[in-house]
Amino acid sequence: MQALTRRFAAITLIILGGWHVAAAAQGEQDAPVGFYMNPLHVDPAAYLDKIKLPPGFHISIYASGLTAPREMALSDKGTLFVGTLGQFGMPAVGKVYAVRDTNGDHKADQVLTIAQGLNYPNGVALHDGDLYVAEIGRILRYDDIEDHLEHPPAPVVVTDDYPKDYHHGWKFIHFGPDGKLYVPVGAPCNTCVPDAEHGVITRINPDGTGKEIFARGIRNSVGFDWNPKTGVLWFTDNGRDVMGNHIPPEELNRAPRPGLNFGFPYRYGKDLVDPMYHTDMKASAFTPAALEMPAHRAPLGIQFYTGDSFPKKYRDQLFVVQHGSWNKNPPDGYRISLVRIKDGKVVSYTDFATGWLLNGRFWGRPVDLEVMHDGSLLVSDDFANVIYRISYRP
Repeated sequence: MQALTRRFAAITLIILGGWHVAAAAQGEQDAPVGFYMNPLHVDPAAYLDKIKLPPGFHISIYASGLTAPREMALSDKGTLFVGTLGQFGMPAVGKVYAVRDTNGDHKADQVLTIAQGLNYPNGVALHDGDLYVAEIGRILRYDDIEDHLEHPPAPVVVTDDYPKDYHHGWKFIHFGPDGKLYVPVGAPCNTCVPDAEHGVITRINPDGTGKEIFARGIRNSVGFDWNPKTGVLWFTDNGRDVMGNHIPPEELNRAPRPGLNFGFPYRYGKDLVDPMYHTDMKASAFTPAALEMPAHRAPLGIQFYTGDSFPKKYRDQLFVVQHGSWNKNPPDGYRISLVRIKDGKVVSYTDFATGWLLNGRFWGRPVDLEVMHDGSLLVSDDFANVIYRISYRP
């Protein structure tokens, strides 16, 4: 396994190094060259005091004993389902977990593996008691899952009508207010002109029928949520690599209706044009980002806060996870931000939780968020292999 891991990492370095050499040959301005990932392997419990939060907020370890936890979905009964992907440079895990706090002490005492050997099962979602899991290329369903945690049923293939590309092929999934399952398909490249099946967010009926394109021009979205007041979809999108150390911006987008084009590969952020690509489409054909975030922060999971234990000013506001850069010098991201929204527009963007990056070295990489029934906020970390709980005690 160690030999396989080293080989995988070496191949990855060669591929990414080739991208950077090509970028330099093209004369791109301020293009970062090489890796800027310098991990710090520590016990996350011993480093919790490094996390900086607003006054009154506290962070603890909710669950450990997982490998590379990614997307989360919470059941009405309080079971947390967790998908996995794998750490950067590491083989995929292929597991789906069920995590439970059976004694109410705000710390999980059961971590059950309910599926394994799957193909990058990053995405998990719940609908009518059934668990949906997104692999690369298909969506599975585990029926009546909470009554069968010890002996899960064989999965039903909901659909296998998705591309099989590994590049940006892992998926974040979520059921929308319309009862449909939203499934993104990233671009099969760092940057290219994708075909009609890639660079999109699709939606399907729970039984896999009725597939349609909801939005286009999206490089790779790994997180979205709906405004609880308006029902409007908001989603993150990761900008391309090898354009520069400070461009393009990462995006938070707002999709009030289907059929919008968010610009990839021609435009980024609000109005940045990629000189590598020409299009006859007018600027008005593209929907600008609702918020530009610093380049290479890798925004992933987002969550509107719908709990009632945080102060009122956080209610219905948006938390955004930034997983952290791999090729920015100095490294950036590795944090959770708070985005305040009023009348459908972003009015502020500030740090909420920082400290996973210390002196240019990271010891954690937050991925996804989930509001618990008690109003606390869970955060998955696929590097530290834990799930945190953020609570408020004035």
